[in-house]
Amino acid sequence: MQQKNRFLTYLPYIIVMIAVLSLFTLNDGPTSQALNYSEMKDLIAAEKIEESTLSIGYRTIGIRGTYEKDGETQTFTSVIPATEMELDELIEDLSESKISIVDAEASNAFMDTLYSLVPVLLIAVMGIWMVNKMSGGAGANAKAFDFGKSRAQLETKTKVRFTDVAGCDEEKQEMAEIIDYLKYPKKFARMGARIPKGILMCGHPGTGKTLLAKAVAGEANVPFYSISGSDFVEMFVGVGASRVRDMFKKAQQTAPCIIFIDEIDAVGRQRGAGFGGGHDEREQTLNQLLVEMDGMEDNTGIVVIAATNRPDVLDPALLRAGRFDRQITVALPDRKGRKAILEVHARNKHFAPGVDMDAIAKRTPGFSGADLENVLNEAAILAVRENLNEIYMTQIDEAIDRVMMGPAKVSRTYDEKTKRLVAYHESGHAIIGLFLDNASVVQKVTIIPRGQAGGYNLMTPKDEKMMNTKSDLLATITGYMGGRTAEEMFFDDVTTGAVNDFERATNIARDMVTLYGMSDLGPIKYDSGNENVFLGRDYNSPSNVSGQVAFEIDQEVRKIVNGCHEKAREILEEHREELIRIAEALIEYETLTYEQIQKVVRGESIADDFHDEELEKAKQDAADHIADVELPDEPVPGQITEEKKTEETEKTEA
Repeated sequence: MQQKNRFLTYLPYIIVMIAVLSLFTLNDGPTSQALNYSEMKDLIAAEKIEESTLSIGYRTIGIRGTYEKDGETQTFTSVIPATEMELDELIEDLSESKISIVDAEASNAFMDTLYSLVPVLLIAVMGIWMVNKMSGGAGANAKAFDFGKSRAQLETKTKVRFTDVAGCDEEKQEMAEIIDYLKYPKKFARMGARIPKGILMCGHPGTGKTLLAKAVAGEANVPFYSISGSDFVEMFVGVGASRVRDMFKKAQQTAPCIIFIDEIDAVGRQRGAGFGGGHDEREQTLNQLLVEMDGMEDNTGIVVIAATNRPDVLDPALLRAGRFDRQITVALPDRKGRKAILEVHARNKHFAPGVDMDAIAKRTPGFSGADLENVLNEAAILAVRENLNEIYMTQIDEAIDRVMMGPAKVSRTYDEKTKRLVAYHESGHAIIGLFLDNASVVQKVTIIPRGQAGGYNLMTPKDEKMMNTKSDLLATITGYMGGRTAEEMFFDDVTTGAVNDFERATNIARDMVTLYGMSDLGPIKYDSGNENVFLGRDYNSPSNVSGQVAFEIDQEVRKIVNGCHEKAREILEEHREELIRIAEALIEYETLTYEQIQKVVRGESIADDFHDEELEKAKQDAADHIADVELPDEPVPGQITEEKKTEETEKTEA
């Protein structure tokens, strides 16, 4: 198969070579006829020659011309002796036709030689090229010299601006100083100020670190070099360091400029932190990066911006002043920031009048900018799938659920007992959120399976806070225990559906004991056991928890979880009637929003809420439009018509 593909690659070149050779080898046209001396005499005697060209040489006379035969024009060539008598006789016989005389000795010897050598040279060049191509040749050797060159991608005119970045106003303000420096460096020089040589941006994935770096280059209108940390690390020692040197050398030629290194932790990890020694290639690359950023030579006009999700594993020498002077944490956006991000990504989309970006931002706590962009994109895809001209809140709600939990498993059916059990389980969570202070509010609850979950309960905090209190954490654990408690109360049995609730509740309780000092063990930080271990640095670190203290930690965790379990039982017993109403409504409608849950608790009907007249009208218009599209009378290519079916049937029967 590989040999066949290689042949197909060279096939166009072979065809071109054959075509060129044919131009040199074909001297006469396809209708040309070579006549001997006697035939030529007969043709002259018949006086059929219309025009002729005589090429007179020392020994022979070449004749080329045309004559008429059977009503068609024929081309002929012939050679006769170059005697004076023959020449005079020939000119006299052809006097009735058009004669042109060419001196054969005046022909270009250089062109004759070229005509004979070009085919040979062409064949030789094509042969050498094909052998070179098949064996790698000079191209492979040239790439060997480029092995140590920088792989940074250069963008001279970045189109991203600060208006395209939302939800991080403080971060943009910090970056504005870099823009001023790149535009007006003399203003800082007069004041004796030194702009930070490097800026390290930390934060969760998808918060917009790369986008912010591009916006800085776009606002400053300077060249933008972008590269990943993994592009430096190679198998051979010294290659990464060579690429770093080449990158800064190229950047120096286009200064002022910005170098953006994404995922710098791939090359900037702590040196000497590894079993059996360090990674020589990565450490040499890091050493060269340290020297280039703050070494013997001053790279004036070059600002290095790096991004990482793991600043804790970076080498301390990389973070010191003079290299990465400033660290900017790009946090997850708050409610106001999420609304701004949604408005940015909604520019090229068509929304129905009832779509409220503030309501969407309220329903998406903890979403990054990339998640919000994905939500609106999924909503647009769902609208196209339903042949709608606008995006409605129904599509956006479904898109949020898809991003968080995956698509709904509509094909998975419940038996009646399981459906009631899931409905009461999710209703238990909803009741805790409604009637417990400091608990998260239920924005949506459904018993339609999504992902690995049999039901889904979207709970958001009443107010977004910078930090949580002990009461907030206890209320959160109580909310997680609401589902299992409802199962125990109404079915005298328990299921495996609460395993995720237990995992989250236990993690919060353990953090309260080991990290936050919110237990009887006092304000002491113990090993939590769920921190990320940096191999080589933390793997062999001694534990500061004795066996007795570990036992006491387990006791405190059990005490907190059991206490919240009892609190959940008290609330559900107190609001038993409301829980039953919500569960029965879930069994009937399968999905309830916050407003519908409030109506159910008050005893109001929610039947009208499931008929969106505007959305139904839009769907009906789309269906009518598709029905009105006229199909072509002629069959579509590849389509099997009724006549063709009949013919195929007759052939099969025969």
